[in-house]
Amino acid sequence: MRRTILPCLALLLITACHSETAMNQEITTAEKDVEQGGRGLAKLNPTPRHAYEFVLKINDAPGPINVVEAVAQYDVTNEEQCGRIQPETGTAGRITSQEPVKLRKVADGEYRGIVYLDRMLDEDYYGRGVCRWEFSGASAMLKATGAEGETRFTSFLESPAFAKSEPLTRYYANAVYPRAEALPDYRAGGEAAPTDYKPELQDSIFSVQLSARQVQP
Repeated sequence: MRRTILPCLALLLITACHSETAMNQEITTAEKDVEQGGRGLAKLNPTPRHAYEFVLKINDAPGPINVVEAVAQYDVTNEEQCGRIQPETGTAGRITSQEPVKLRKVADGEYRGIVYLDRMLDEDYYGRGVCRWEFSGASAMLKATGAEGETRFTSFLESPAFAKSEPLTRYYANAVYPRAEALPDYRAGGEAAPTDYKPELQDSIFSVQLSARQVQP
């Protein structure tokens, strides 16, 4: 009997080791994918239901804005229970995903797209429990032509504003359009009001407004 049990135990241990090695390799591959802008092990919800129309309006731009992009951000709320534990620190790595939002131009300076609040699928990705996703908000990025070194004009509409249909307006100085000469690839997050800039810039400002409203999927 002992001769039968011992080989079986050895086989189980070998199988477990192979399974753990395969999981570690899968996680490593997923992490590299995340670093390159992918979603790693995370999956999209095949039947999202909570749809919002995301609206972006550009006002008084000093020149052409040929690059208009948007992404929806989702974060896991229980990474301590479901996320991969970093062996060096014993802490759970942050799990987040930024999913592209397809925008369509509906008028000069106006773009619209659909954002799903439940775009990510709650699932056990790391073998430690179901990961619970939460929509954090949607961001926009604008550039004059897309050329290297141009300023990136960015804005972010947070989740509570989606639920309340509260618009967000950010103001940008024309001085850094299409680029900031001393700061290539400058990221301009904008200001809440033109008066936040120094007086000599306040008459040379353009704005971007983000808003959302709930729609039927």
